[in-house]
Amino acid sequence: METRWIIAQEADKQKVKSLSDVLNIDENLAALLVQRGVSTFDEAKDFFRPSLSHLHDPFLMKDMDKAVDRIQKAMQNGEKILIYGDYDVDGTTAVALIYTYLKNFVNKKKIEFYIPDRYEEGYGISYKGIDYAAANGFGLVIVLDCGIKAVEKIDYANEKGVDFIICDHHRPGDEIPRAVAVLDSKRADCHYPYEELSGCGVGFKLVTALSMRLGQPIEDVYSLLDFVAVSIAADIVPITGENRVLAHFGLKLLNKRPRPGIEAVLRHSNIHRREEDPKNDIDQQNVLERELTISDLVFLIGPRINAAGRLEKASDSVRLLIATNYDYAEKLATSINDLNSKRREFDNAITEEALAMIHADEKLSSAKSTVIFNENWHKGVIGIVASRLTDTYYRPTIVLTRSGNLITGSARSIRNFDIYDAIDNCSDLLEHFGGHKYAAGLSLKPENLPEFARRFEKYVSEHIEEEELVPELDVDIRLNFNEITPKFVRILKQFAPFGPGNLAPVFLTDNVVDTGYSRAVGNRKHLKLTVMQKDNPADTFAGIAFQKGDLYDRIHAKEPFSMCYYIEENFWLGKTTLQLNVKDIKF
Repeated sequence: METRWIIAQEADKQKVKSLSDVLNIDENLAALLVQRGVSTFDEAKDFFRPSLSHLHDPFLMKDMDKAVDRIQKAMQNGEKILIYGDYDVDGTTAVALIYTYLKNFVNKKKIEFYIPDRYEEGYGISYKGIDYAAANGFGLVIVLDCGIKAVEKIDYANEKGVDFIICDHHRPGDEIPRAVAVLDSKRADCHYPYEELSGCGVGFKLVTALSMRLGQPIEDVYSLLDFVAVSIAADIVPITGENRVLAHFGLKLLNKRPRPGIEAVLRHSNIHRREEDPKNDIDQQNVLERELTISDLVFLIGPRINAAGRLEKASDSVRLLIATNYDYAEKLATSINDLNSKRREFDNAITEEALAMIHADEKLSSAKSTVIFNENWHKGVIGIVASRLTDTYYRPTIVLTRSGNLITGSARSIRNFDIYDAIDNCSDLLEHFGGHKYAAGLSLKPENLPEFARRFEKYVSEHIEEEELVPELDVDIRLNFNEITPKFVRILKQFAPFGPGNLAPVFLTDNVVDTGYSRAVGNRKHLKLTVMQKDNPADTFAGIAFQKGDLYDRIHAKEPFSMCYYIEENFWLGKTTLQLNVKDIKF
């Protein structure tokens, strides 16, 4: 599918020149900063040097005082506390964070965690979970990364005499559950200064507030930021404002002192300690052989933590995250890694089936959206499949399967299209739904599926422009290869952590030619490039272009082309080298 390149509007030249002078940096870098809303020395200082002092007072969040009061009451009265979280990475890291903090103040026998079973209980607070809390004497349940729409279930819990504190970051419905406290900065009546926290981030604000009330060292709370960084990356929330600060310091912790569970997962991802013995001094600096990035958390750590909840019990992911013994963590990580391998087999097979179904159905192929159902597909991987179909056909996509008496599904969207609103428009046909602008979950009765598919397609057709169905690639700036100097790269690295709201800059270079050393790799699916700009052989760069192997013959023939790319570091066989990660090529 042809991709449209959207080249950013040229930044204000006066601001660029002024910033370049005051920071003593290349004007291209200054332009990138201005594009990101950074145009003064002080703004640049905050951008390049995130500070924990930039974090907001947690008591600015509505109901925070009520939540802390209730936890203190439970602690003083020796009540049993149940920590309840969603089965994805955000939920399990949030549970691990709260459990790790509270176990310092609560008797071990008085605290427990609970992750609902994806297949038996489904998403969010379940009646089974409430019954478990009531039957086992838990007076307080702290819910993480779900619960904002569980109005009837909270009423049921109130009847059972079980108090709930809800920590969520999803969009509320029309009615807020009648819990003791509901922490969600997306509440219309909440005036917290930042709305984009992850579920784990909301949990972090809760323990920050509790720590302040208890008069405990704030450093104990900051030691939990590695959990928050993993959740921010895996849940793909914007890395702006508070999230940028939380991700920055969380990554520092992960690189300096990874927990046994995280380190065991990294070893299964072929990232090891500088010293091979995993039990050596945990406080040594730069403990890993290379620096972890947000991408590592997204592609290496996140899927493995997710795998347990997708195929079996997500409680194993929490046990992995809170493990203090490396041998135990390694045992759990091995099991979870095996599940992740099995998960890959499932999602690859289901993706192939789904693509074949779309290809064979003319009506489905020509639609503006994809709504596809197979009762035998594995519920744990349909979200991944929805993402793959969205990448292939580039349109709003819902993948559905059977779950008990209901049909359940995962939705993924494309840029600028709010799939939550599209699903909400069909809510009278649904049993449950929730999520974000670009990702959501839903369930419905089988007899409602045909009408839901029809109405969803109608809504999409009426609210999406034809040009929005063409993939776009945002290009930040044009660059010549001779401008990629060591100083340029060194400063560019400090723009990280990269993610939504602060994406890695995409550069465009014209008149590129092969040096004669490029080759097709991976069964000729991908390109391993060695390129220069025409008539300038002094500056050559290595690059990788995934899924571009079909262009090899033209590149090998030294036909000039333009290419868009990220600048990144590639670690291989103990060496780190500069690499251009090529996103698109046009001749």
